[in-house]
Amino acid sequence: MTHALLSDLTTRVTAKAHSAATACPCGATVTLADRPDATVVRHAGTVAKAHAPDTTRTDLIPRLTAAAHLPGILLPPLSPTAADLHGRLVTFWPYGTPVDPEDPDAAPWEDAATLLARLHRTPITAVAPPLPPMRGPAKAALAVTRLRTTAARHPATSPVLHAWSTLPAWARAETPMPDTATLCHGDLHLGQLVRHPAPDGPWLLIDVDDLGVGVPAWDLARPAAWYACGLLPPDEWTRFLTAYRTAGGPAVPAVGDPWPALDVPARALTVQTAARSIAKAVAADRPLDEVEVALVDACDRMGFAPPESA
Repeated sequence: MTHALLSDLTTRVTAKAHSAATACPCGATVTLADRPDATVVRHAGTVAKAHAPDTTRTDLIPRLTAAAHLPGILLPPLSPTAADLHGRLVTFWPYGTPVDPEDPDAAPWEDAATLLARLHRTPITAVAPPLPPMRGPAKAALAVTRLRTTAARHPATSPVLHAWSTLPAWARAETPMPDTATLCHGDLHLGQLVRHPAPDGPWLLIDVDDLGVGVPAWDLARPAAWYACGLLPPDEWTRFLTAYRTAGGPAVPAVGDPWPALDVPARALTVQTAARSIAKAVAADRPLDEVEVALVDACDRMGFAPPESA
């Protein structure tokens, strides 16, 4: 990330947090993330985000508008508009307290599931203008493309690519998704929740970059995949799934086996995560760690097409 972008983003967030006539007692601006796809800084109670370079206004503005129209589910932006800065679109948000990664026992699985169910049950007519497709499959496809480009000769790459080849075309972003009428977050994990107002307000979903219409089971796929790979304890998966069903979430049946609905998205998220892990390991010139090996092993077990695409 360029120093000029980070410096100017710091200036913008400070100005947004305070009027020009008010002295600032808040101390330094904090950089929350500085990645190629996002730079996020915080000053006092205001957060500024520089979105990925390929983000367009056509896609971003409807997503910001949706967040503004769905209070109590999504953290609303301070303004449903975006500024330009060094060729990047920048948005401003109120600060919320994130999930504490050092306290896994306090992970808000029930809150995450309930928020998802409420989002999935929201009529698309409640959000204007119409949203673009949810970006989950497209992001999985990008991860696989990067794997092919940067780690084609890595021994773990072959089973990951084979698992990818068994998925139906919609899960590989090669054809439209079969559901175009359900609101989806597109990238659900515990890092996408904050308490607002900070520090003890209700949990809300954040990060609208992947928000759109699509297959709601995709939003359950990451915890489902972690559970299937042995990375999420069964009791935490049960808490999440039960809360989603209790809140009337439509992605899975209210009773019975949820896996016919979850199988394809969970496979896709497993491949995406494994692909990213291998690419990062190659870039860092290090071996795969225990979790990454578990993901690759899970891909290796996907030696056949899921029922939907058989």
